[in-house]
Amino acid sequence: MFELLLCSMLTIFPDYLYRRYGQGKRIGQEITLYSVWFELRWGITACVVLTLTLVTMIFYYHPSTRSAVSLFRTVPLVPEMVGRVSDVYVDVRGAVRAGDPIFKLDSTEEEAAVETARRKIAEVDAAMALARQNLAGADGRIAEARSAYDQVRDELRTKRELLDRNASTVSEREIQRLEQALGGRQGALDAVTAEKSAIETEIGTSLPARRASAVAELAEAEVDLGKTVVRAGVDGTVEQFTLRVGDLVNPMMRSAGVLVPADAGRRAIIAGFGQIEAQVIRVGMIAEVACVATPFTIIPLVVTKVQDAVAAGALRPSDQLVETAAISQPGTLTAYLEPLYEGGLDRLPPGSSCIANAYTDNHDALKSQDIGPVTRAYLHVVDTVGIVHALILRLQALMMPVQTLVLGGH
Repeated sequence: MFELLLCSMLTIFPDYLYRRYGQGKRIGQEITLYSVWFELRWGITACVVLTLTLVTMIFYYHPSTRSAVSLFRTVPLVPEMVGRVSDVYVDVRGAVRAGDPIFKLDSTEEEAAVETARRKIAEVDAAMALARQNLAGADGRIAEARSAYDQVRDELRTKRELLDRNASTVSEREIQRLEQALGGRQGALDAVTAEKSAIETEIGTSLPARRASAVAELAEAEVDLGKTVVRAGVDGTVEQFTLRVGDLVNPMMRSAGVLVPADAGRRAIIAGFGQIEAQVIRVGMIAEVACVATPFTIIPLVVTKVQDAVAAGALRPSDQLVETAAISQPGTLTAYLEPLYEGGLDRLPPGSSCIANAYTDNHDALKSQDIGPVTRAYLHVVDTVGIVHALILRLQALMMPVQTLVLGGH
């Protein structure tokens, strides 16, 4: 309607002025309801053509859509295990910060596993202390065995010297006995030396490995124990949280509640434009939205992302072939609109529906010296008619409360 009124001021109104003051025809006399088409046919025809051209140009180069929503994703409160609720730390609705506990499952089994792992570490530490004492005892036994070995060796050396001097006090039999005793003392010394080496290996390798395994078991048990407490992953608000002590929670069946992140729906607005706008929508375009939740307010945005694919054409593999005729809806081109100024969407509740306009900007093209005068004039017209669409959006923002509260019957 606004385009029609604007075009009529440029076509029908000048034609009427010519008929009235140039030809002297008056409304109600020569220009009546039955003769208005004949008298103002040039103005009416030009008005229709100009209106259609203007509407087409406006909606193509400055696309608009009512499919604009501040979409957001909730975080399901799901434990990693099946269990029965033992504690609830949040009411039906409550604000939480990242890391705050929300509810806790019964942790008797996990606490027992943690205590068992700690006892294993204490057992290994005790074995380590005992092995160190055994090592000290092995050193004493080695000293004792070496002393006995040295005593027999010295006695054997003395007897041999006496035998070499043909002393009658030493016999061959006694020399053989001492040699056998020296071999026994050497074996005893080798045995206690090997025992010490085994104790050192146990202290340096076996017991540390057992302790590291016990520490890993303790860490695993503590992780399982930590899983019994479900905490908030992000700052936000727990909504419609009806979980109570005694409820059985199974992550495979349903979530225990819903957490709405604090920044949900305040980063961007998702808008779906018609596929005919695929060659127009570009990253960096200025956009505006008017939302029912914030009446009489225009929020400036900028296009930051444009989805390459149209979601309606997505194919899910199955055991049946897809009939393309069954896809009746052509789908939309998804664009992500982020606020032009910081905090632009703070007052907008997440999930709000809006009307969005995007505006083509040919400023960079007009600065080029390679375009001709006709193209330059056309681009100026394209940029100028965007004002019409901006005015329409503002009229829609003014009429939203009336349409919703009065005409909508709410």
